[in-house]
Order: sequence, then structure tokens, then C-alpha cells
Amino acid sequence: MNFQVFPILDRGEVDRIVAGLRHRTFVDGKVTAAGAAREAKNNLQVERSGPDPTDLDQMVQAALRRNKDFQSFAFPKRLMMPIFSCYEPGMQYGWHVDNAVMGTGNDSVRTDLAITIFLSDPATYTGGELVLEMPMGEQEIKLDAGEAIVYPATTVHQVAPVTQGRRLAAVTWVQSAVSDERLRAILFDLGKANEQAGANTLLNKSYHNLLRYAIDL
Repeated sequence: MNFQVFPILDRGEVDRIVAGLRHRTFVDGKVTAAGAAREAKNNLQVERSGPDPTDLDQMVQAALRRNKDFQSFAFPKRLMMPIFSCYEPGMQYGWHVDNAVMGTGNDSVRTDLAITIFLSDPATYTGGELVLEMPMGEQEIKLDAGEAIVYPATTVHQVAPVTQGRRLAAVTWVQSAVSDERLRAILFDLGKANEQAGANTLLNKSYHNLLRYAIDL
């Protein structure tokens, strides 16, 4: 499985989040990085004052929950609260891989999938591409505001240096109810085929029987 792009936030939601970020305190992004990633990370992120979700967190999480394509791709079981990040000129996040587990105690999440929701219009900044190390070579990703890329958290990746403007994004991680990414990919394709076939009985049976085998609720 490589990656998928989904339209997650509409224009009004993007505008409300960006407006809300103007009233938040940004701190050094290294506070949530560990090990080699800490040395590679040079950005800013919104300071989190407590464990309760903010209005901006809730907006992002609600948008992910309502997106049927994302749900059928990720089978989310647990979702981290988003990190709202900011890259200004000269900032970047060098090559790294995400930690296998994030959070602590009951809030810990096995990071099966990583999500970056772009919040800045691509014309307003230069650089800042999300670069994924994929079997077919490096893939540079720069999406419209409100679009999200979802990719395996096992992927080595970086955020290229921003040279002009300001790059805002919301980043989060998913623990999937289908832990095997090969089975997730098959289920996603099978579900799409079932939709296109008009809920064919045999395809529907195969999809749900495979899901019963694969899912861990």
C-alpha cells in the first residue's frame, strides 16, 4: 500500500481553523519529537495545554469521521489528536520515520497510518513539500488547502525546506482496526469494486467475510 489523497476539510472549515490558529501559541516543534527525529525537526507547533480536545481538534476529527473514503481506507480504531504545525522560511523536517507508538497510557496509539492535512494554499508558499520515500522513488506531495494525504507510518519521509511564505498543516496518526496493511489495501479495492458493481451479492459477501477475518475491534 502506498498512499491516498482525500478532500477532508471544506473551504469554510479551513478558513475557521486558520483563523483559530492566529490566536494559539506556537512553540518549538521538538517538544513532541524523540531520538533522531528530534534532531531533524525544525518547525513550530501549537502548544497543547491539556488532554481535552479543542474546537480545532474536534473540527479535524469530525471531518475525518464523516469522510467515507478515508474510513474505508484506514478503518480507524484510534486517532491521535492533531498537531497543528507551522513552517516559516528556513524551517524543515529532515528525513525520519514516525515512532511506532505515540501517546501514553490509555491514550497511546500504534501508528499504522500518518495523515497530513494541508491548511495553506500551495500558491502562498514555496518549498514545504512532503516527500515520501516510496518503492517507485521519492514522491513530492503538495496539496490544496483542505486535502489530506494518508500513508503508512512506516514510511521514511521529510518536509522540504520552506523558502517563502508560511506552511500550515494538521498532522495526526491512526491505529487501524485492520493492522495488516496488505489486507487494508485489498479491502479498500474490494469495497470500491463492490460500489461500482452496484452492491453485487458475491462481491459483498467476499468483502464482509474478509473484513470479519481481518478486523480487530
